[in-house]
Amino acid sequence: MLTSDKKTRIAVIGVGAVGSTTAYTLLLRNRMDELVLIDANKEKAIGDALDMNHGLPFLSRTKVWAGGYEDCAEADIIIITAGAAQKQGESRIDLLKRNVGIFESITDQVLKYNQNGILLIASNPVDVMSYFTWKKSGWPINRVIGSGTILDSARLRYLIGEKLKIDSRSVHAHIVGEHGDSELPLWSLANIAGTELSLSEEDKADVFANTKDAAYQIINAKGATFYAIALALDRICTAILDNEAAVLNVSTLLNNYHGVSDVFLGIPCIVDRTGVREILPLNINYQEKILLNKSADKIKGIIESISL
Repeated sequence: MLTSDKKTRIAVIGVGAVGSTTAYTLLLRNRMDELVLIDANKEKAIGDALDMNHGLPFLSRTKVWAGGYEDCAEADIIIITAGAAQKQGESRIDLLKRNVGIFESITDQVLKYNQNGILLIASNPVDVMSYFTWKKSGWPINRVIGSGTILDSARLRYLIGEKLKIDSRSVHAHIVGEHGDSELPLWSLANIAGTELSLSEEDKADVFANTKDAAYQIINAKGATFYAIALALDRICTAILDNEAAVLNVSTLLNNYHGVSDVFLGIPCIVDRTGVREILPLNINYQEKILLNKSADKIKGIIESISL
């Protein structure tokens, strides 16, 4: 946490499965002095806040409450996990248009009270929602961050570790591009303590397939994913609040990055108190550049379809 007299505050907008689990994770790990929960369903936010407050005797002292957008005023980080569910017969693009409208409304409210915080977007499709939030906010690009491929990269590291029987924390591997079906693994840079991975092409294909399909597997099994993304969001918040300059695969605006411009994608970035301080200039191979550009084209196509 910050070493100043100012109390650190995190606002979580949207306390569905992801938002409430993220808030609880942040609380357990004592990441902030103040935690405010904001939701269109005020009763749900009140219930979550009350439930968490009842556990405070077992934790460090943190103020937790259900609030309104005015409580974003002192927030260091505003995490947005809100979003509408798809209606019967509704197309994916129509759903995206509705969610963009929701995000525009949320952003308008946040900007009334906060001009200096960091917006952390987790709602899917996260690269698209991050792009529109950045456009709407007018904030410097470093202060609008999508959760990107940080979770995808963690899944890849976990599966490589399982395959090689090595602690996943010792595996260095990245998923970049869209947080979704067009994402790609950077096998050319993957290593363990600087040594090449001893994986066959068949094993690599299997590991990546399970990485890309992980969310579908979990959703089919229990309806939603929320534990791991909560930990991922906690990791990003920690890098920001502790000014870590940590390298994390978050979604940010790219400008002539291996030929990709004007789109948010997950790329290894240096994250500190200012947000995204720097995008790492990875030396990827030719095939990876092609796949990264294809991923960018897909996201651009979605953005254009929504903007029509």
